[in-house]
Amino acid sequence: MQTERQSAASDPERKPAPIPGSIDETLDLLAGADYVADRSLATVLFLALRLGRPLFLEGEAGVGKTEIAKVLAKSLGRQLIRLQCYEGLDVAAAVYEWNYAAQMMAIRLAEASGETDRERLEHDIFSHRYLIERPLLQALEPSASGAPILLIDELDRTDEAFEAFLLEILSDHQVTIPELGTIHADTPPIVIITSNRTREIHDALKRRCLYHWVGYPDLQRELAIVAARAPNAPKRLTQELVAFVQKLRGQDLFKLPGVAETLDWASALVELDAVALDPALVSDTLGVLLKYQDDIAKIDSAKAKALVDEVQSELRAHAVAAGA
Repeated sequence: MQTERQSAASDPERKPAPIPGSIDETLDLLAGADYVADRSLATVLFLALRLGRPLFLEGEAGVGKTEIAKVLAKSLGRQLIRLQCYEGLDVAAAVYEWNYAAQMMAIRLAEASGETDRERLEHDIFSHRYLIERPLLQALEPSASGAPILLIDELDRTDEAFEAFLLEILSDHQVTIPELGTIHADTPPIVIITSNRTREIHDALKRRCLYHWVGYPDLQRELAIVAARAPNAPKRLTQELVAFVQKLRGQDLFKLPGVAETLDWASALVELDAVALDPALVSDTLGVLLKYQDDIAKIDSAKAKALVDEVQSELRAHAVAAGA
């Protein structure tokens, strides 16, 4: 199990920021953390924050779904609690489990001391003292920094049984522990759920959320993303690499490169002191963009050269037209 619990604010005394009051303020909040969003995403995010509804983000891997939760935590000064989903995830890993070793030790110490009140002993060992809180339960606990950001990442990796368990948390902001009763959040967490759509998520869960599809960015938005996240890349290199990635997404590939791969490639090319693309450089670094050998084989040296030539020709034509 991978979980993450961190404070987004570097200053422990920093007060949480207020929820944005408009769509434009939401756009500004995201832009302040170098997240370049379109207005449709800012709109649904604004509504999710104002209405207190979970936000369900679906899209291909690497398009920036997880980053939205991180940006929110940082910008709003909230704690980020992350549950990384995987096949076989269960309540013990996601919500809570009992510290059985400590419970057994308490039982043996009670027996050694002559404790005979079994009801009292049972009450003691099934108390918060022996409860190990996992991310979903942590997100319901009160926090001085305000409602935390609960990121349920890659929900499609789990099974339908776990989805069903989430319904109580998403609807009523509570979990039921048989030995303790129902634990309810005084202030509901801000919930972001992501899915790479490797399988369909049940309608019952989607109905409890606001939904948004996060697609690949268009040319202009991806240029803005690279400029914000990889500012050391020369302007010409940025233009050419983004245009190349846009062309690559039009090819018949098993796994198209996401924005994350674009940013990785920009960083790699800067490390290689590149100022522009050339076919040899593209071929040598293609493994930064493509993660399957069959896809890499399809973009051989001849294809790479053709795409680079096409990109550079279009950029020259655009520069001439702009100059005219």
